Amino acid sequence: MKQCAIYARVSTSDQRIENQLLDLRQFAAQRGLEVVCEYTDVGISGSKARRPGLDAMLRDARKRKFTVLIVAAFDRLARSTKHFLGVVDELDSFGIEFISRRENIATDGAMGRLFITLISSIAELEADLIRERVRAGIRRRKLEGLPVGRQPLDVDHRSLIEDRLRGMSLTDVAKRYDVSRASVVRWVREAQQKTAIHGFKQEVAA
Repeated sequence: MKQCAIYARVSTSDQRIENQLLDLRQFAAQRGLEVVCEYTDVGISGSKARRPGLDAMLRDARKRKFTVLIVAAFDRLARSTKHFLGVVDELDSFGIEFISRRENIATDGAMGRLFITLISSIAELEADLIRERVRAGIRRRKLEGLPVGRQPLDVDHRSLIEDRLRGMSLTDVAKRYDVSRASVVRWVREAQQKTAIHGFKQEVAA
């Protein structure tokens, strides 16, 4: 039985990486592969070439700790064609097969390599087109005098922070004010930092 590793990534801390891991474990079992390593990156964009989980996976790949790497999709590994093919080429130099579940592509043959290059190029082109459409939309809204970007949430920050500091759970606070858990953490941290700075200034003034 071949020994395989799983690499999973989500862009924001609000997303659940466990869903990817569960699907990839099942996928590996269906292919008769033994999962010996799992690597994850949470809240990190695929555009970043350096990521803790990815770096750890490549270090272990050099040590030949596994012979197959499975990912949920190409864009979980990298966003740019250059970075993606660089990682795949490095894995190939170590004799490690790369498998993408969504695209159903493996690098154990010439056709797999060809498809990876083509699909990666198409994915990058699609991302470029989306970015250009977003920029065009922003330009249009500016010309029309309309607001651009996210509008501020109508949230009672003071009450939210007080509820959290009184001991209400992170999940309950997020549900009560209809915001993400990450937003609750950020607002509470900012409030605590402001309080600490204010207290320091008072001590200095005294």
